[in-house]
Amino acid sequence: MKISDIQTAIRDEGLDGWLFFDHHRRDPLAYRVLRFTPGSMVSRRWYYFIPAQGEPRKLEHKIESHTLDELPGSKSLYAEWGEMLLRLGELTRGAKKIAMQYSAKCAIPYVAMVDAGTLELVRGLGLEIATSANLIQYFEARWTKEQLESHLEAGRRIDRIRRESFERIGAKQRAGERVTEWDIKQFILDRYKEDGIFIDHGPDVAVNGNASNPHYDPSKDACSEICRGDFVLIDMWGKLDQPESVYYDITWTGFCGDYVPEKIERVFDVVTEARDRGIRCVEKAVAEKRELRGFEVDDAARSYIRDEGFGEYFFHRLGHSIGTDIHGTGANMDNLETHDERRVIPWTGFSIEPGIYLPEFGVRSEVDMFVDEKSARVTGEIQENIVLI
Repeated sequence: MKISDIQTAIRDEGLDGWLFFDHHRRDPLAYRVLRFTPGSMVSRRWYYFIPAQGEPRKLEHKIESHTLDELPGSKSLYAEWGEMLLRLGELTRGAKKIAMQYSAKCAIPYVAMVDAGTLELVRGLGLEIATSANLIQYFEARWTKEQLESHLEAGRRIDRIRRESFERIGAKQRAGERVTEWDIKQFILDRYKEDGIFIDHGPDVAVNGNASNPHYDPSKDACSEICRGDFVLIDMWGKLDQPESVYYDITWTGFCGDYVPEKIERVFDVVTEARDRGIRCVEKAVAEKRELRGFEVDDAARSYIRDEGFGEYFFHRLGHSIGTDIHGTGANMDNLETHDERRVIPWTGFSIEPGIYLPEFGVRSEVDMFVDEKSARVTGEIQENIVLI
């Protein structure tokens, strides 16, 4: 990462600098943004200050004086804690408002890496600390063109496997053979392996009331049989099994029968309309070149579910950032679990996945979206009707 790019982003945020800090590798974001591997153990505190303008400055302990050697900038060393405090003041001299991996009231826990004591210490130097949340997503959450293509290709493969999975359930039932959630999970995993899709856990195959647990995960010894008259939810995610690829993450639902019961159809219609309102909110803001924040997208979908009388049954955020990890470090579509005020910025992706979870069944419809400078789009197939199995 070029220091000049970081400094431009710092100035765009109206800040005087960005202070990175770590001890015992507690902050993986620091290493990923700065793109370096420590030159020694990290058993002592180090600081790296990038001012809005000028040369970066390093502060390291004398017995780990090569930790930041890969990074540009002048170096100072300390041994005693009092000396560390003195040198830290010198490191940040001239700055008034700086960014750190901090989030007020832990509103964005993904960037809340700096401990409270260190924040007290830095504030004691007369500095105002701002969150680095927007800076982090600028350097962490944006996809490259190659990553977008990897996401789209993963989507094509996973969408195909998803269709095959529902067909597999139907074929087993027509043949009079027993089929369980676990069986379909294993079928998906086998197809993933054949098609070069990586997944570190899951997927989720859930029947009836099990589908009301958004993080349900069937096991061989704890799973339900899928029978005629059952409602089925399949939550699938994965990425190409290659470096720096980006995840694709979807949820579809089906019903084992000739027609969908009215109550299930009603809930499905509310969920998919909420999904589409979230999609339209993003598309409209990008088309109008209007600043959009994560909580606004959540509001657009959640307000409809509340108006339809199902608000208490939608108890998770609308969507999450997607990157090389299934839950990325960009803006989440969230005004429930957190009030996510991060901007939705170009070249980032995220899920839109409203759900209504009743005691007897749960419905979720999940798509992925990608935004660039000119447009926003859903990156895969969109479920319009419940799959009849």
